[in-house]
Amino acid sequence: MKILICISHVPDTTSRIKFTADGKQLDKQGLQFIIGPYDDYALARAVELKEAHGGTVTVLNVGTAETEPTIRKALAIGADNAIRIDAEPTDSWFVARQIAEVAKDQGYDLILMGRESIDFNGGVVHGMVAEMLGLQAFSPVMMLDVVDGKVKMAREIEGGKEYLEATMPLVAGCQEPIAEWKIPNMRGIMTARTKPLEVRAASDETKLTTHVHFELPPPKGAVVMIDPSNPEELIQKLVEEAKVL
Repeated sequence: MKILICISHVPDTTSRIKFTADGKQLDKQGLQFIIGPYDDYALARAVELKEAHGGTVTVLNVGTAETEPTIRKALAIGADNAIRIDAEPTDSWFVARQIAEVAKDQGYDLILMGRESIDFNGGVVHGMVAEMLGLQAFSPVMMLDVVDGKVKMAREIEGGKEYLEATMPLVAGCQEPIAEWKIPNMRGIMTARTKPLEVRAASDETKLTTHVHFELPPPKGAVVMIDPSNPEELIQKLVEEAKVL
């Protein structure tokens, strides 16, 4: 089984986000970067499937050289090799096109990624990749297994879960609890240093969107405490101050 895992390189969820003075770029000074949390789940499940069924796991990242420590971590977790497309991943269509160009002739049985990246939160790359390759796409996938050559999945829908069966190849956007995050052990960290990491130029530099300006949300207002025995005051504030009624 050949599995392609697409990972994003994103700020740690505990990081304090800042932007440059002109508001046009993320200020990366002092930021800690990690594998996108949803991508981490996809990677963990891919490693489990490889251990159960054999095959290979390839990691793909669209990013500049600064993402290579994150890619090496994915290799330490259990991926066999990696590809980095040397470009800034600032456009969903652009990222999807790079993934599709890598995957189109490689015969991957599964193309897995997180349901979305936690920086731009677009949640559309898996669908775009599937469309470009003429494959089925499923998201958000909470359970995925391969049984007798069929892919059995559960995905979250409004009000419950949907259970599906599909044939390979396919594309899936993953989320918890598809697997438990894996922490690299010392042997994995050492072997990751020598695993192949291929760097490729972008196949097409065309991007369909540009970022005009970033800004932080306004700070939260002060909390107003209201005596539970005085619902009239609550209603008054909701009507006159919050203006939600």
